[in-house]
Amino acid sequence: MIQNKENSGRKEEYIISHSSPEDPVLAGLSRETHLKMLNPKMLSGHYQGRLLEMISHMISPSRILEIGTYTGYSAICLARGLGEAGELHTIEINDEIRDFAAEFIRKAGLEKIIIMHTGDALEIIPTLIGPFDLVFIDGEKSEYIKYYDLVFPMVRKGGIIIADNVLWDEKVYKEEFINDEYTGYLVDFNKMVAKDTRVDNLLLPVRDGLMLIRKK
Repeated sequence: MIQNKENSGRKEEYIISHSSPEDPVLAGLSRETHLKMLNPKMLSGHYQGRLLEMISHMISPSRILEIGTYTGYSAICLARGLGEAGELHTIEINDEIRDFAAEFIRKAGLEKIIIMHTGDALEIIPTLIGPFDLVFIDGEKSEYIKYYDLVFPMVRKGGIIIADNVLWDEKVYKEEFINDEYTGYLVDFNKMVAKDTRVDNLLLPVRDGLMLIRKK
C-alpha cells in the first residue's frame, strides 16, 4: 500500500510537470486559500483546474453555470474558455468568502464576465435564464440530485454537466462506508446518472472524481 501511494504521488508529479504551469493568479489563489480558509482541499487545484479549463475551451460555451464557488478557482478556469461575449454565473451559499473570491476574480480580469450569486442554489437556480452550455456541480453533496433535476431542463441539447467529488475519497465503492450518510448521497447520484437514458456519461478518476455528462 505504501508503494502504491508513492507511485500515485510520482504519477501526479509527472502529470503536473508535463502540463501547462499554473499561472500566478491561480497560484496565489491556491496559496491564500490554504493559508486563510477552512477545508482548502475543496479547492479544484492546478491539475483539475487545467482539465476544467481545457474542457471549457473545447466547448467554447456562451453561458456557464457553476454551483459552489468556494474561493473562485474553478470559476476562473471555466470562464477562461468562454466564447466571445460569454458569461459565467456562479453560486456560493457562504457569504463570508464572497469578497475573497471576488478579489481573485478581479485579479484574473474576469469580473465583468463572472456573475456572482450568494445564497441557496436551490432558490437561485430557478431565477436564472437558460440555456446553459456547461454546468459545473460542486455544491452541497446532499443536494446533487436536486441540482441535477433543476438544471437539466436549462442545459441545451449537447450541453455538458460536470459533477465533482463523485468518488468521495474513494468511499463510494468500499463496503465499509455503505452506511455513511454523505457517501450515500454520492452513490445515489452516480446510480441516477448511470441510469438516465437522456444522457451519455463518463466518470473520470481525476482527484476526487469528475462525472462528465452530455445531454443527448
